[in-house]
Amino acid sequence: MYPAMQGIMAIVGAVSVCLTYYFVSNWLLDNVFLPAKGAHISRNINRANMIRPWLFLAPALLVLCVYLAYPVIETLRLSFMQRQGAEFVWVGLDNYQQMMTEDKFWEALTNNVLWLIIVPAGATAMGLIAAQLTDRIYWGNLAKSLIFMPMAISFVGASIIWKLVYDTRPIDQEQIGLLNALYLFFGGDAPQTWVTMPFWNNLFLMVVLIWIQTGFAMVILSAALRSIPEETIEAAILDGANPWVVFFKIKVPQIKGTILVVWTTITITVLKVFDIVYAMTNGQWNTQILANYMFNKLFSANDWGVGSASAMVIMLLVTPILIWNVYNARQEQL
Repeated sequence: MYPAMQGIMAIVGAVSVCLTYYFVSNWLLDNVFLPAKGAHISRNINRANMIRPWLFLAPALLVLCVYLAYPVIETLRLSFMQRQGAEFVWVGLDNYQQMMTEDKFWEALTNNVLWLIIVPAGATAMGLIAAQLTDRIYWGNLAKSLIFMPMAISFVGASIIWKLVYDTRPIDQEQIGLLNALYLFFGGDAPQTWVTMPFWNNLFLMVVLIWIQTGFAMVILSAALRSIPEETIEAAILDGANPWVVFFKIKVPQIKGTILVVWTTITITVLKVFDIVYAMTNGQWNTQILANYMFNKLFSANDWGVGSASAMVIMLLVTPILIWNVYNARQEQL
C-alpha cells in the first residue's frame, strides 16, 4: 500500500474513532444519568453536566499521560539507575555525580547558556525591527512573506542551507560557500573553516536559529504593533516626538507583554534545539549542547543513566519558563 494511502486511512480511522467515542459516550451518559422521568432528574442533570466535560477531555488526558507524564516519570527513574547487562540497578545520585565530572557536560551547559542569551535576544530584536520596518513600506506584505519563509523549513533543511553558506574549499578551487566567497572578494587571504573556529563557530550555528525564528517574532510583534491605538502615536508626534522616541518610548512599552511572550517561546525552542548542531557539527569543535550530549549518551554510548540525568537537567531548565508563561497567561485573564 502506498504511504499516502496509509496516511489517509490513518487520518480517517482516527477521526472515525474519535467521533464514535464522543457519540457513544454522550449517549451512554444521557441514558444513565438522565432518565425520562423521576424525582431526582435535576440532580442527575447537574451530575451529567459535571461529568460531560471530563468525558470529552478523557482521550486528550490519556494521550498526555501516555506520551508526556509517563516518559517524564520513567526518565526520572532511569536517572537513578545504571544498566548492567539486561537489567537496571539502583545507583542513586551516581549518574548525576558522573555527569558533573565530565568536561563535555560543562561544555554543553556553557554553550546552552550562550544560546539562551543570544538567540532569543537576537531573534526577538530582529523580529521587532522587521515588524516595524515592514509596516512602513508599500511592499511590506511581500517582505514579511520572505522573512517568514524560513519558518516553513525544517531545522535539518535550514542546517543544510547554512552548511553551504559556510562551505570551505581549498584556495585553488572556486568557493561555493557564500561567506568564503565574500571573504575572499573583500581581500581575505585564504578560505576560513567557519564551523571549526573556537567560540565563533557557536555563533555561526546560532545564526541559523535566529534566521528561522525571526519570522515568527516578526508576525507576532507586527500584530501587537498594529493593535496600538493610533491616537497615542498621533498625540506623541504632535508633541514633537521623533520616530526614535515614538518607537522606544511609546510603542515598545505598550507591547512589552507580547515581547516577553515571544522571548520565552523562543527560549523554550532553544532549550530543545538538537537538529541544527547535530546536522552541522555533531557537537564537534566545542559546539556540544545539552540535547546532543543527552543523545550521545543514550544512543551512542548506551549510557541510559547519565543520558536520563542530562534529560532531567534540560527539563529543569525548561520548567521555570513554562511556569512563568502559565502564570502570565492567567494574570492576563483576570
